[in-house]
Amino acid sequence: MESSPETSITQAFNPFVSTGDAYGMGATGLIYEPLIQFDLAAPPTNYPWLATSYAWSNGGKTITFAIRQGVKWNNGTPFTPADVAYTFNLMKNNASVNLGGLKISSVTTSGNNVVLTFPTAQYTNLENIAGTAIVPQAIWSKAGNPATFADPNPVGTGPFKLGSFTPQGFTLVKNPDYWQASLVKVPKVYFPVYTSNTGALSALFSGQIDWTGNFIPGLQKSFVDTNPSEHHYWEAPGGTNSLMPNLNKWPTNQLAVRQAISAAINRSVIASEGEAGLENPVLNATGLTLPTFSAWSAPVASMTVSATGSAAAAKQILEKAGYTLGSNGFFTKGGQTVSITITDPSAFTDYAEDDAIVAQELRAAGIDATFQGQAVNAWLTDVADGDFQLTSHWSTDGLTPYTMYDSWLDSSLATGSAATGDYERLNDPAIQAQLATLAGASTTAQQAADLAPIAKFVAADLPIIPTTTASDWFEYNSQNYVGWPTQSSPYESGQPSGTNNGPGSGTDEVVILHLTPRT
Repeated sequence: MESSPETSITQAFNPFVSTGDAYGMGATGLIYEPLIQFDLAAPPTNYPWLATSYAWSNGGKTITFAIRQGVKWNNGTPFTPADVAYTFNLMKNNASVNLGGLKISSVTTSGNNVVLTFPTAQYTNLENIAGTAIVPQAIWSKAGNPATFADPNPVGTGPFKLGSFTPQGFTLVKNPDYWQASLVKVPKVYFPVYTSNTGALSALFSGQIDWTGNFIPGLQKSFVDTNPSEHHYWEAPGGTNSLMPNLNKWPTNQLAVRQAISAAINRSVIASEGEAGLENPVLNATGLTLPTFSAWSAPVASMTVSATGSAAAAKQILEKAGYTLGSNGFFTKGGQTVSITITDPSAFTDYAEDDAIVAQELRAAGIDATFQGQAVNAWLTDVADGDFQLTSHWSTDGLTPYTMYDSWLDSSLATGSAATGDYERLNDPAIQAQLATLAGASTTAQQAADLAPIAKFVAADLPIIPTTTASDWFEYNSQNYVGWPTQSSPYESGQPSGTNNGPGSGTDEVVILHLTPRT
């Protein structure tokens, strides 16, 4: 199994550190489990997991989970409602591990129930709440700072536990105490380390990899056509890719510059060449992913942007804002050249190509833009602590558009130097209030109405600059196992990156429990 090239890995399985190697490789979701699993390929489908049911009350400000009985941690000790309560109190008291930015007022237990209360209604926030990884109180209460706890020997309730670990890869083996043991037909999962997409793809093409989630140029010819009976893919529509401008650094903190960037870029070329036609240009100015979120699109459907972009239009925007085009072909203002470095991992070959295309288009529009490739870990760190100017980034999948827009715009996700969202560092109290209103909408019609001012703000202020759809990358080789999700059986998206725990994260556990040996 492979989902994210890594230059090196460390033995750390903390499910609350989104920049961790094991998290990015998709391993922590096979060890730690949430209260509910969500099918992001066919929202609002979800599956009761460590909670057997849930119920809203108090106008969406209170949710009660009935906790499953008879579950054990992989060290053989009982899993209890007290563990669930402890985990949510951990979120409540430690912003650094609160990946969903949950604003929890209180956590109480009553028999087998755990009750969470919030200051505002949370109907659209179910995924962030119930998708939280549940950890054992007996271990984590002695771990010190939960954000720096390495968790080298993880104790979870999931179907697998750590078997062996080396810097070249690690193996997860079956958890004999798993509460759904009869569904586990895969005895072990090996996560090898590849330093680039190239090495990972070579392993996939040669049959060394069963399950991966990478951008693959020429996917049909290079992979499927070489063995059409066993080589398959399904790139489910997910969210929206965007250029994220740092709102705390010049010149991307200038609206006119962001407007010029959006006007200059050719989204059709980015989709067809950068993303090899596997993703589509996003032409709704609000960034709303279509058709995935078409049920919410009516109020903003007419707000569109150019598919091809225009260097002349971008120059007009800058000239109108008082920028002067110099003899070197680049704009200046106040003695400063409009110069932008676009950064992304070199190993993310699609983003690297996207960024190179964008840089060329911006230079034609009078912006001195260059692309600079980075190591994956360095880029993750820089994005988390705000040390960048402009970067391409995926969005967070969700059951409603709320999850995507909250991840883009919620300033509580970008506190300190370990942002888990709002990477551009927007800090707008009006948007915070509007996100809270959207979270309290219990019907699709009301959600669409409450989303409209937020989406229009994105179109006008460009805190993120939409480019293409963000596919849930998923390729697999069925030579050893069958039962994978498909477009006709979308029980999950199949993307292996991330975990099953965090908001908008991957689908590993549900998929692997559907697999059976090929006969």
